[in-house]
Amino acid sequence: MPQDLQKEALMELAHYRMPFGKYQDRYLTELPEYYLIWFRQKGFPAGKLGTLLAATMEIKENGLEDMIRRIRKEFPK
Repeated sequence: MPQDLQKEALMELAHYRMPFGKYQDRYLTELPEYYLIWFRQKGFPAGKLGTLLAATMEIKENGLEDMIRRIRKEFPK
């Protein structure tokens, strides 16, 4: 993935909020890990949300939440 697209994808992920459910309006990176694990077990939704939830799971598994919080702070929407 070209570097410009990577930056754009991280910016989108940093500012994307859960569109429905119990955690509606929370940043995806602030969702509890057990919720993301449940999604992974059941199958992430199709489309952009599913892709972003899967990326969020990877970020959490690798301890990179602070990087996303820093992006959100330094580049407000």
